[in-house]
Amino acid sequence: MRVVVGLSGGVDSSVAALLLKEQGHEVIGVFMNNWEEADESGACSAERDWQDAGRVAEDIGIPYYGVNFAQAYRERVFAHFLEEYRRGRTPNPDVLCNREIKFGELLTYALGLGADKLATGHFAGVEERGRTHHLVCARDGGKDQTYFLYMLDQGQLGRAMFPLRDIPKKEVRRIAEQKGLPVFDKKDSTGVCFIGERNFKPFLMQYLPARPGDMVTPEGEVVGRHDGLMYYTLGQRRGLGIGGGGNGGRWFVLEKDLENNRLVVVQDESHPGLFRREARCLDASWTLGRSPAEAGETFACRVRLRHRQPLQEARLTVEGKGCFALEFAEEQRAVTPGQSAVIYNEGECLGGGVIQ
Repeated sequence: MRVVVGLSGGVDSSVAALLLKEQGHEVIGVFMNNWEEADESGACSAERDWQDAGRVAEDIGIPYYGVNFAQAYRERVFAHFLEEYRRGRTPNPDVLCNREIKFGELLTYALGLGADKLATGHFAGVEERGRTHHLVCARDGGKDQTYFLYMLDQGQLGRAMFPLRDIPKKEVRRIAEQKGLPVFDKKDSTGVCFIGERNFKPFLMQYLPARPGDMVTPEGEVVGRHDGLMYYTLGQRRGLGIGGGGNGGRWFVLEKDLENNRLVVVQDESHPGLFRREARCLDASWTLGRSPAEAGETFACRVRLRHRQPLQEARLTVEGKGCFALEFAEEQRAVTPGQSAVIYNEGECLGGGVIQ
């Protein structure tokens, strides 16, 4: 089988490529450059990653190519990212990037190379049952990345391979070291999708004008100044810069008052306004290509409101095409508009939607 592997220059994709080669597949490595700007140090992390990917490909003995999807990334992921921040929401670009770029642009490129499958270093799995492809959770629950893949459709899942499904992260690094891969101890990438680790405020200021305003209590008392509502998220307690006052406790973001450009904060981490028993989601995407239930029907499920959050019990009601409501068994803290609510059942990711 001819398999294209998305080589990022990191340890996960490197080991995925190695395992596929050892299994006898015809493996081709492809490195994507989706962001062309230097970081704060003036260095381009993409260039460093490209060099690492090349070293790995040469060590494994596979051909490798570089492709540039920077324009597509800006138009189909980053533009949405900025628009969500303009609306005072907290977006999750990694989810959209997987659908539009990795299993969009890269998959198309892979098929052009005659590939049967596209593999990545995600900790997830695909099972084919009959003619249906199911997105299933990884063995290493602490590293499971199905949360970021819930927007993939049947066509994309049918072409996807995730070689790391049954391998714990520690074992991935052990394999890389044992096989002499030069990235065995490379730090895992963090930050915003392909943009990487940044000083977030200065970075966002390059694209969106900041509008400073007052920080106020629910009663309207001004207790400080914010740098712009886009820099804060519900439930946040760090980086508020409010000294003393009140009862001397820590401050938490309760609400964004977009109309008056005010950030509402409280000193009580158990404030009822920080918790929700319900959430409504739009832009629903279902991995099986159809909703798990008909409009108006309700069913029990488990849900994750952020990556690595323990699964939460809930009831889901399908409200219509692309829309569903969740009622949680227990109150959930900081249910954040713009983030994704991802739905699970019996170790399988069913899909999800964007919290409103």
